[in-house]
Amino acid sequence: MTGASVGPGPESGARSLVVGVGARRGASGDAVFALIEAVLSGAGLDPADVAEVATVDAKGDEPGIVGAAARLGVPVRTHPAGALAAVRVPHPSGAVDAAVGTPSVAEAAALIDADELVVPKTRAPGGKAAEKGVATCAVARRFPAADGTFGVSGRKTSTSPVTAGSRPFTMAAMNPPTHPPMRDIESAGPGLRHHGDAEVRGENLTDLAVNVRTHTPPPWLRERIAASLTSLAAYPDGSSARAAVAGRHGLPVERVLLTAGAAEAFVLIARALPARRPVVVHPQFTEPEAALRAAGHEVGRVLLRAEDGFRLDPAAVPEEADLVVVGNPTNPTSVLHPAALLEKLARPGRTLVVDEAFMDVVPGEREALCDRTDIPGLVVLRSLTKTWGLAGLRIGYVLAEPETVARLAEAQPLWPVSTPALAAAEACMEPRALVEAAEAADRITVDRAHLLAGLAEFSEVEVVEAARGPFVLVRLERAAEVRERLRLLGFAARRGDTFPGLGPRWLRLAVRDRATTNRFLQALDQAVQALPARSGR
Repeated sequence: MTGASVGPGPESGARSLVVGVGARRGASGDAVFALIEAVLSGAGLDPADVAEVATVDAKGDEPGIVGAAARLGVPVRTHPAGALAAVRVPHPSGAVDAAVGTPSVAEAAALIDADELVVPKTRAPGGKAAEKGVATCAVARRFPAADGTFGVSGRKTSTSPVTAGSRPFTMAAMNPPTHPPMRDIESAGPGLRHHGDAEVRGENLTDLAVNVRTHTPPPWLRERIAASLTSLAAYPDGSSARAAVAGRHGLPVERVLLTAGAAEAFVLIARALPARRPVVVHPQFTEPEAALRAAGHEVGRVLLRAEDGFRLDPAAVPEEADLVVVGNPTNPTSVLHPAALLEKLARPGRTLVVDEAFMDVVPGEREALCDRTDIPGLVVLRSLTKTWGLAGLRIGYVLAEPETVARLAEAQPLWPVSTPALAAAEACMEPRALVEAAEAADRITVDRAHLLAGLAEFSEVEVVEAARGPFVLVRLERAAEVRERLRLLGFAARRGDTFPGLGPRWLRLAVRDRATTNRFLQALDQAVQALPARSGR
């Protein structure tokens, strides 16, 4: 019976997490609970937010699963194998399908009555040989309905059977394509809020997962920021920094809005600008879509294809889209779209948001739109995080028509940018800073070429061509296993399956200096060579 529950219920209807669990016969409650606890902790999730533990019917009476649910204080909800088999999951397993009748227990059980996969299937590493690999766990989230309860896509959770023809509530199913040019996706991994810093946080690893330039901020910039601390008693005054940004781009100051990083700009756009049919061009930085969703928008996706080199076709964007978001150069593909091509996306009544967070890494900033005032509805976002190493300070800016800037400013809280961040913004607009940024762009171009040349030696690795950002996107079989082996060898790479339009075979690699790249290439060779051969190949 689909939706059957046993055990205690949650104390509050506000719990939003569903933990899917698969376990071998005889798995202990301690082993299963330890896995769930580790997965939740590793993802920064609160066990108090778990609504239920879900599994397949055949595992519903497993003492390990029942015991773990009891320790969490939630019920066990079971589903028929056939119902779970109808749920599309990012990590299916033929072995699991043969054993229990569904390609995945943990992910499908988590997703069948939820909206978004937060943590993909994770296997228990186990501290004892007898417990190693005895269980798998995945976590999904339900979105709140208008009445404050939680259910699938804002609806109360149904206990009716899931038929083979129903759509699974993976990230793909949250956005069914409503127009012919819009393409669905196969997987968006563990969620739009996953970022590269999660790959290295708390670990002593060489960082190829985060795109911040190494050895930054430079000493002169740290000194300017430190000098601003004597003014902390006064409320921040952004007039000088705003004028400096306007002067750097040759624009009237009315076209500039300072923000607490580009992330705040995405939130302001989602909340303050009118949009009935917003569309995000993917694969790209996921924060714009996350902000739009959080503001209550139904977001359409246009997926660029690997076989096309992830290059933009303006015709793929629906005519009725009244807000379009695109990155240039795009994270994670590192593709630089021609400015003339992006211009074709602009039209009266449409807001065109171009994220140029990495444009200052492109020598000469060719294809930039930041200084254009003749494109209707253009909104350009810039960040000082990547080139200057200011991720912890939060500083960026928006360049747009004065009316748009005024509308976004009204949505900001008072004093949104701190005094140290304003000092950094002003310093980074000065001539010597622009010269240093240009030199860094040239150096990154050379270092990227060295990385690409090294990757070309690997027959197992396919690189997205014409990379122009401070990172490259690569595809290889068993990328997740390679990534884990790289971690054991001291290197962190950014997983690709959290970007809509990509999948588990993709990794993003930050460009580093030649010495670091050489060490990484040696580690990659070891990681690839150490993979055990698959049976039947």
